Amino acid sequence: MDRPALAEFLVRRRSELRPRDVGLPDGARRRTSGLRREEVASLALMSTDYYTRLEQQRGPQPSTQILASIARALRLTPDERDYLYRVAGHDAPAREAPTEYVAPALLRVLDRLSDTPALILNPLGEVLVQNGPARALLGDASGYTGLERSEVYRWFARPETERQRYPEDDRPRQSRAQVASLRAAYGSMGADSRVGELVRELQRISPEFADLWDRHEVARRFADHKVLIHPEVGPIELDCQVLLTEDQTQALLVLTAAPRTEDEEKLRLVSVLGTQQFSDAR
Repeated sequence: MDRPALAEFLVRRRSELRPRDVGLPDGARRRTSGLRREEVASLALMSTDYYTRLEQQRGPQPSTQILASIARALRLTPDERDYLYRVAGHDAPAREAPTEYVAPALLRVLDRLSDTPALILNPLGEVLVQNGPARALLGDASGYTGLERSEVYRWFARPETERQRYPEDDRPRQSRAQVASLRAAYGSMGADSRVGELVRELQRISPEFADLWDRHEVARRFADHKVLIHPEVGPIELDCQVLLTEDQTQALLVLTAAPRTEDEEKLRLVSVLGTQQFSDAR
C-alpha cells in the first residue's frame, strides 16, 4: 500500500469535482475548490473520519469494497479506478467481471433522474446504486449481502417475498426473462465466474430454475412493459427502459408511467411516501 500516493490521488480527484458533477446542489459560499470530505464520505457510504484518515495517510488498508465505493463517489474512470486499487495495495479487478464500480457516464444520467425510479445493475442483477424514488418503489437494496444481492437469486430462492410485487399471472414470464438474462451473462463470463457460482447454487436449491436453465434461452432485457404492485398504492403500470454501457456490463434501469394517467399519480405518491409505511406518513 502506497499511502502517500493514495492520499495525494484522493485529494486531487476530490478537488477537481464540483457538487453539480455528483448530483449535489452548489450551495452558497464554499471554502474548498472541490467537494468537501464529508460529501465524498456520504456519497461513498462511509464515515467522514475514515475517509479523512485515508487522505491524511492514516488508518488501515481499505478493502476492495471500500475502494469501489470511493471510485463511485469520485466518478473515477476505469483507468483511475485501477490505479486507486493498486496504490491501495490490491490487484485491479478484471474489467469484464461484475464489481461495485459504476460507470461515471451512467452515474451522471442517474444524478439527473430525481423524479422517477432509476437504478444501476450489473449482469448478476445486483443493484449498484439506486435513487430515492427507486428505493421507495422497490425497497432499499443496500442491505443485501452475498448471493442475496442478486435479484435473480432472490427471485428463485425467496419467491414467497420477492415475487409479491408482480401480478401472479406475470410471474412465469419474469422467471424466464431472469434466467435468459443470466444465461447471456454466463456466456460472456464463463463457468468459473461469479455468474457460474450463482448458477450452480440456484440449480442446487431451485428445481424451477434448473428446468428453465436447461431450456438454454438467451436474451438481454432492453425494454419491458410491466405492472408492479406496491404494498400501499396497489398496481402501477410502468414502462421500463434500459441504457447499457458500451461493454454491456452495467445497465441503467429507468421506470416511468404514461403521462396524465392514474399510474403516473400513483408513482408520484410512492415517491412522496418514500420508504415509510402509508399509515406512518399520515
